[in-house]
Amino acid sequence: MLHPKYLSIIDYTYPLPEHRIAKYPLPIRDQSKLLIYKNGFIESDTYANIADHLPAKSFLVFNNTKVIEARLLFQKSNGSTIEIFCLEPDKRYPDITTAMLQKEKVWWRCLIGGAKKWKEGPLSILVQTKTISFTLTAQKKEQLSDSYLVEFTWNQASLSFAEVLHYAGLIPLPPYLQRPANESDKERYQTIYASMDGSVAAPTAGLHFTDSLFSKLKEKSIHYDFVTLHVGAGTFKPVKAATMDLHEMHAEFIEVTTDFIDSLRTKTSQSIIPVGTTSLRTVESLYWLGLKTFLNPSISPDALLVHQWDPYEPDQIEITKEESLKALSDWLHKQNRKQLITQTQIIIAPGYRFRIADALITNFHQPQSTLLLLVAAAIGDDWKKIYNYALENDFRFLSYGDGSLIWIVS
Repeated sequence: MLHPKYLSIIDYTYPLPEHRIAKYPLPIRDQSKLLIYKNGFIESDTYANIADHLPAKSFLVFNNTKVIEARLLFQKSNGSTIEIFCLEPDKRYPDITTAMLQKEKVWWRCLIGGAKKWKEGPLSILVQTKTISFTLTAQKKEQLSDSYLVEFTWNQASLSFAEVLHYAGLIPLPPYLQRPANESDKERYQTIYASMDGSVAAPTAGLHFTDSLFSKLKEKSIHYDFVTLHVGAGTFKPVKAATMDLHEMHAEFIEVTTDFIDSLRTKTSQSIIPVGTTSLRTVESLYWLGLKTFLNPSISPDALLVHQWDPYEPDQIEITKEESLKALSDWLHKQNRKQLITQTQIIIAPGYRFRIADALITNFHQPQSTLLLLVAAAIGDDWKKIYNYALENDFRFLSYGDGSLIWIVS
């Protein structure tokens, strides 16, 4: 099998007409179309009936991250607009949650639209609602390799930075939608179970799930639980390199409770089905984190990370998923930790062998993207078959589009 480093991204493309990109969501979430792929066969239905296509006692894994209002617009005295896009917290904070809870001041890595117009000095905006009024100030501190370090301050001590963004910012819709966010996007570009502030993009496979659909899952004894992977702007980062060895995968924060890991250990004989590529990257990362604790039970928390090419090391030993999850659980309990907070840079591409997931629920992804590589890793060249089927049968594509239930080819 060819090492994923040597894959040519041009081999993972398809024609995506502009009119097939869903610019807006459907009025009812679970009425989106659902493509089901299993053993080389394809059928279609709607998300409202997804329970009919899942075995009883399956275990679904959802990502409960919440999209933050990461776009901030500041006006200079001459009338020009500076857009600050909040990417991720400065490394002085151990995790996104800690940074989001900061009060009065926080340091953040940002993209700046119109950076050349912002020579020096602070920028401020007055934020007023019916219940609160405060001034938010931004100070550009340092130019980094791919972003800027910005210090934000605000004169309302009771507000956390998460609340400041909620009042002052705009929802960051994917750039390929080519439209400004409107009021309805505040609700529809969030899953109904979103609870952990930190993403700049939604885990879109979960956008199709409704309370009614969750009731149907329970009726069929289909279990589910939640992990957190905060989606970064890197999810939209195009693969510009001809081969994958020159593409640096974005690192993202994951937060997983010890209770979830212990629960997952009891479900390994059942069908484990992540909802979305972010949930899948999280559960697969748990295997590699568990392997590291298995090999080194005294590994330090700072060293417990998943790097881009970890799964493809030639001398990698094999342990079972049960052994891996037990080792990780034992390490967390010895550390007296109720939660694992770390980063994963995992790239899942053809050549990868899935350790935890049995299937995947996901939307249709952009050509020449790492997400399309992930789908190809799951089902081989049949990714072309399902994308052709979707194009020929009027499926809607990308974040607000339709989706699929894909059974992984082992």
